[in-house]
Amino acid sequence: MDRENEGGYDGSSGTGGETTGKSDAAGQMTTISVHRFGEPDSDADSFTVAIIENMQEEYGMFVWPCGIVLAEYVWQQRRRFFGTSVLELGAGTSLPGLVAAKLGANVTLTDDSNRLEVLENIRKVCDLNKLNCEVVGLQWGVWDPCIFNVHPQIILGADVLYDSSAFNDLFSTVTFLLENVPGSVFITTYHNRSGHHLIEFLMVKWGLKCMKLVDGFSFMPLDKASRLGGNIQLAEIALCCQQGGST
Repeated sequence: MDRENEGGYDGSSGTGGETTGKSDAAGQMTTISVHRFGEPDSDADSFTVAIIENMQEEYGMFVWPCGIVLAEYVWQQRRRFFGTSVLELGAGTSLPGLVAAKLGANVTLTDDSNRLEVLENIRKVCDLNKLNCEVVGLQWGVWDPCIFNVHPQIILGADVLYDSSAFNDLFSTVTFLLENVPGSVFITTYHNRSGHHLIEFLMVKWGLKCMKLVDGFSFMPLDKASRLGGNIQLAEIALCCQQGGST
């Protein structure tokens, strides 16, 4: 699926940070984009996250707008993440999960177990940022042993709702993880595409409900929002039997 121009993405890091480029031993063009959270002059908790992006690889090696929006939300909800068990699905370049790790969460970063180059890049990015995150290959809808070993209180997923053929497998995995940890939540950002009705149908099928739905740009700093495009939504999803929250 071609996503290069989706949502007004312009190929930049989208954060106003610095970007440097180089070629690796295989001759592939990589960049390191630096993403800032908080204002250094006024926020003692501010920090940056560096991401290795491969300009010649598939979409899992880029920082996409939904990842930037979700990472900003994690930063703004930072008190919620300290000491929390977090798992990121379809992590790719892993910006939201790395922000959670910087905030003191215990983070597991996952991507398709068949995408070895993506998983290796995640490990490199963790080393670059001096973060000790667990990196795991995880296929949605497949009950490999690894899925029984994770018990996240918060599940993150940036732009995991882009391929409608994978929606059912994604929601089956999310539901399994939510059922294993009472009170857990799935926080996702996605472009509001034509598959919206299928998402609603599958949420009903898997016994899920939307606890919170907001415009992704409603909480973004202007300097970051100005570099992004599209109609990005942020949703917090939980089991229907779970108490609390709002629709």
